[in-house]
Amino acid sequence: MSQENRVEALLEEARLNAVMPSPAERQRLREAASLSRAQVAAAVGVGRTTVANWETGHSEPTPPGRLPYLKLLKGLAEIYPAPATEPAPEPTTVPEPTTVPEPVADPEPAPVPPAFTAAPETLRGPDGRAIEGDPGPCIRCGVETAYQSTDGRPLHSGAMCRPAGPQSVPTAPAGRVPAPTAAPAAPVAVSPTPAPMYNRPERRARSAARAQADTTLLISRAVQEEAERAGGDEEAALKALIKRAIPDVMHLFNETRATARYDYTAYPALPDILKKPSKKDPDQIWEARPKFHHPGYSLRAPGEVKVTALDVNAAYLSALKCWLPIGKLEHSTGTDGIDPKRSGVHLITPAEWAHPHLPDPIGDRDEPGALWVTNATLRLLQRLSGPKYALTEAPVIHESWTSGATENFLDALRKLLSAARDEAIENRDTLTLEYVKAMYSKFISTMGESIHNREMVRPDWMHIIHSQAYANLWGKAFKAHQAGLDVIAMMGTDELHVTGDWRQVFSEGRGVSQMKIKHGDAKASGEYTVGTVAR
Repeated sequence: MSQENRVEALLEEARLNAVMPSPAERQRLREAASLSRAQVAAAVGVGRTTVANWETGHSEPTPPGRLPYLKLLKGLAEIYPAPATEPAPEPTTVPEPTTVPEPVADPEPAPVPPAFTAAPETLRGPDGRAIEGDPGPCIRCGVETAYQSTDGRPLHSGAMCRPAGPQSVPTAPAGRVPAPTAAPAAPVAVSPTPAPMYNRPERRARSAARAQADTTLLISRAVQEEAERAGGDEEAALKALIKRAIPDVMHLFNETRATARYDYTAYPALPDILKKPSKKDPDQIWEARPKFHHPGYSLRAPGEVKVTALDVNAAYLSALKCWLPIGKLEHSTGTDGIDPKRSGVHLITPAEWAHPHLPDPIGDRDEPGALWVTNATLRLLQRLSGPKYALTEAPVIHESWTSGATENFLDALRKLLSAARDEAIENRDTLTLEYVKAMYSKFISTMGESIHNREMVRPDWMHIIHSQAYANLWGKAFKAHQAGLDVIAMMGTDELHVTGDWRQVFSEGRGVSQMKIKHGDAKASGEYTVGTVAR
């Protein structure tokens, strides 16, 4: 090895041993550059979860990813330096007097802590709305914001900062002159969700309630920011919230997965049946969406049979509770890949459905024969062919693409959005309610091959969630049928039309587990009459 190479090797070793920025600073630099964890992970050659662990302090960067990560952080620090802070004066030690000192006339007033100084004002345009600029740590709370103060520094609009905890003031013992205290340090940049302090045993894991409160704060803050910017124009604020729904929900999802073991950005290779042949053509998966109408009733027939159109609340939000494959999809034939703890897609030939008064669990098909369905559809068919229901024969399974699965992969996000939805309903907060709805619906619709969400490419998950929503609706239809109600129609994943007293079967309300009368369609009242048709 030449002398030059030996020097470079020593420099390389020195770089590897260089002191890394703190976890909070690592996250600040990434967010200042508007980079996702997935982008950083791809650049330094590690998984997204590894980057999350580096930013929370759960683990420290190690080779081979340490050096490229350090180079990235140094480069970002040059572009986005930490906010300048004034050095705090060194405390002056006052020797203990032998005699009680005489009072000093007109002492200098104690420095006022920053939290009690006059609040800087938000920079606003001619229309009175807050103006955005380059993002950076807020001068009040340290959390990143794109809004500015009148002097050009980052500042949350409307002073919507996280409140600081109370500070205690030390009391000097009797007969002593209290030593001057150091001036309060400038706020330290922190992430929107504070990183847990893993170096303390009592902080090794946050409680579920605390984690939900932290992430729920991100939802309320987004709504407040857009409402503030829109200057009271709710329509404009909602439009802005819907526009940012995809990146916002992905951020929430990343927060719920920060310490998880499975890295969803490690996309497995997908079989051709899950790939679109073109932008306009769909893949080969059948989601089993129905458009059922009871053959014994008709709107054109004279009669006075009362029908109520019911709406399932947040159908897709509930469907996030489903079995999702989390590994590489593996091919199998026959029933070799069928297991309660595996999920994926299956080529099946369903049995004939012989119950015209109930929706076909496979949906309305133009052609008979074999078709690719999701695991959610297969599980529904297997239940209906079992001894409990005995409504049909078991489907014939030809081949499958499956992997090990979990039912709880999206559960933390589901619970978070459900809690935010419930709170918005209780507070009659339409803006937050529509924002939450946009987040979970767009999260599902863009997790496949979508140009609007590059962070997640899982068309198999999208199909499974859609199918799960239909399977849930089919279960409600069967529950109504068992209670003596006729199912007149069932459409999509959230619309169920029934006869009789539906309130004896379902709880009425706007909760996720409740049903409400459907409004806003052709049958504006949600109730109509039909006549019977001769059979």
